[in-house]
Amino acid sequence: MNITVNEELKAYIDPLTPDEHAALERSILAEGCRDALVLWGDVLVDGHNRYGICQKHGLPFQTVQNTRFQSMEDVHLWMIDQHLGRRSVSDFQRGVLALRKREILAERRAQVQAAASAHGETTASETPNAESTDLGPLASNPLKSRSDIAKAARLSSNQVVNIEKIQKQAAPELVAAVKSGAISINAAAAVASLPAEEQKMAALGGKDELKQAAKKVREVTRKPPKEAAAEPEDGQTDDLRQLQERVATLTAENRALRDRVAELEAQLH
Repeated sequence: MNITVNEELKAYIDPLTPDEHAALERSILAEGCRDALVLWGDVLVDGHNRYGICQKHGLPFQTVQNTRFQSMEDVHLWMIDQHLGRRSVSDFQRGVLALRKREILAERRAQVQAAASAHGETTASETPNAESTDLGPLASNPLKSRSDIAKAARLSSNQVVNIEKIQKQAAPELVAAVKSGAISINAAAAVASLPAEEQKMAALGGKDELKQAAKKVREVTRKPPKEAAAEPEDGQTDDLRQLQERVATLTAENRALRDRVAELEAQLH
């Protein structure tokens, strides 16, 4: 059987740890591949780790077709929803998946509206229930707002904001550190404000370096407390008073000179 492994789909799958992979391999070697691999046509949708182990050892496996999918986008959405429901998926990865789901649904809405406009029809956004019909059953929640994304990913809205910032600004090394749990989402978002080279050095330095980098950013961005107006010291009070008196004297003399100039100009005319 010809099976295609789509690399883009594999990106949704968190790799097993060495211990987890070894345990799965022992189980398959002892009992065979009990669960069928899920396919859409010849595209492997579910069972990537089992498929790899069976290929490695030349073991047989069963497959089942998922006939609900209409396009590769449906496959992406199905895989995202599968992973969003798993407890083993990290907070960061759930946020990334929910944001990707929003992108897919937004692209599909745009395609539906463009097609409707091209045929002179009412756009999907203007047609009651058109969005849920054209986007399929997986689009019951279009994730238009940040709160929708947070709810789908079981996160706070602030965490979603930070994940978006990490996706846009973080160096690859910093992203890897978040995925490994070496740094929290909030701290990583702070470090992402630094130049890419500083992010990289902090990530390569390990947890302590990352903590220091996050602390540095927070200290710089934290607003300093309002300082009370400085009181002059006793030795400076007399000097300040004398200076003020001198300024007042010069101001008066300057005014008198201007008045005298004005008088002379009047006499000349």
